Amino acid sequence: MKRWEIDEALREDKIWDIIVIGGGATGLGIAVDGASRGYSVLLLEEFDFAKGTSSRSTKLVHGGVRYLAQGNIKLVREALRERGLMLQNAPHLTRRQEFVVPVYSKWDKFFYGTGLKIYDVLAGSLGLGKTQILNTQETLDRIPVSEKMNLSGGIAYFDGQFDDARFAVNLAQTAMERGACVVNYVRVVNLLKKNGKVCGVVANDKYGGTGIELRAKAVINATGVFVDKILKLDDPSTPAMVAPSQGVHIVLDKKFYPSEAALMIPKTADKRVLFAVPWHNRVVVGTTDTPVSEILSEPLPYREEISFIIYHFNKYLTAQVRESDIKTVFTGLRPLVRSSNSGNTSILSRDHTIVVATSGLVTITGGKWTTYRKMAKDAVDNAAFVGKLPVMPCVTDHLKIHGWTDAVDNNDPLHIYGSDVAGIRSLMAEDPSLTELLHPDFHFTKAEVVWACRHEMAMTVEDVLARRLRLLFLDARAAIEVAPVVAEILANEGNKLICLDEFLKTAKGYLP
Repeated sequence: MKRWEIDEALREDKIWDIIVIGGGATGLGIAVDGASRGYSVLLLEEFDFAKGTSSRSTKLVHGGVRYLAQGNIKLVREALRERGLMLQNAPHLTRRQEFVVPVYSKWDKFFYGTGLKIYDVLAGSLGLGKTQILNTQETLDRIPVSEKMNLSGGIAYFDGQFDDARFAVNLAQTAMERGACVVNYVRVVNLLKKNGKVCGVVANDKYGGTGIELRAKAVINATGVFVDKILKLDDPSTPAMVAPSQGVHIVLDKKFYPSEAALMIPKTADKRVLFAVPWHNRVVVGTTDTPVSEILSEPLPYREEISFIIYHFNKYLTAQVRESDIKTVFTGLRPLVRSSNSGNTSILSRDHTIVVATSGLVTITGGKWTTYRKMAKDAVDNAAFVGKLPVMPCVTDHLKIHGWTDAVDNNDPLHIYGSDVAGIRSLMAEDPSLTELLHPDFHFTKAEVVWACRHEMAMTVEDVLARRLRLLFLDARAAIEVAPVVAEILANEGNKLICLDEFLKTAKGYLP
């Protein structure tokens, strides 16, 4: 459905069971959960779905090896279960991924080998494969390690990988198929209250209409790093809940890492884990963990963060990368929950937190992509209690995400569309000009732009090139080159936002 065709839903004189503020992983998961229970759900996103943190992950569906080392068994066990469910429920967007940890002492081999075998045990029946202890040659056969001296071998284990923004788009489609109304480019500017209790929101629609009053029995604040803005609308004296942390990734041509196995560097200079992960025929390397004081919709990397990633990549691998080799740099903000000691964000909990205000406003933040479904379940449970909704069980454990198919062909460049592949091929058959590639170095076609506009609520050039086709996250220069073509297609489809100049300005921030 085209985005502007659902504006009438914002004019309905009705009381929704739940209004969700925020269209990232958590908000979209909440919309799917609530609608699948039979509640009437309206989701409002200020920008585009997964515009922020939810499109800027390391592309991993994982239990969290580092959390295991920290002793957070509960979080790891929960995340491993959710990892298994994500792979089952969206096989077109997720896959099993081998990881290799190079080790340089017998102690490290024992330590990491034992820890990762525990990781397997915690996964139970949803495990993806058994951890293997590798000798030196087996390690070198899998990853192009440069530090061969004193290499004791490696540990091979399995985790999941996915396309985060595409998953978010499919969650939006799943929610709508279940009866939810999910709308991007609608900003909540105030909360409605009756007798001190939140009973709805006031919103501005970027496509048309301001001061729209929307009523609900329960309102959920799922705005990630922006939750404090909504909390302040409810009570200006509310202390800040989030300590934002910045994570930077660089994207390289696959020639710098010609391996199908991902690399995990277990301990960087700041005692973090660093990954090099094959993704869409590129390699994503990251991430950093830098406390920031300003929360921006388009955060920019610090020069030292890029240097940090390059240094550790070059330290471990044969290929020596320079800054000029980087195709894209992308930066995301983690919504970490504040504690009394928030100076070091790497020690803050990655688990999620739910707070119910005296006004009844339900706020959820923290967590990570892998546990989005569990976070959604907990948020809807709280909203149902606040809104005095009929008790309905969560049914999302085995709910197939839009696009699900049991015949995924990873060699087909359209496989990430799952069951929608037939629709895109039909567009190409109707209009052969749509088979034309947007850029000679990538498989993306004009048909996919049309599909994104007609069926995935894409409104702007950025929506298409950042979160539908992912080109901005693969090669910023290529995205800039094809942007005018995308703008023309959107205009031909009747789209009035488009925002070409705005995209070109944004895309420059992804250049190294």
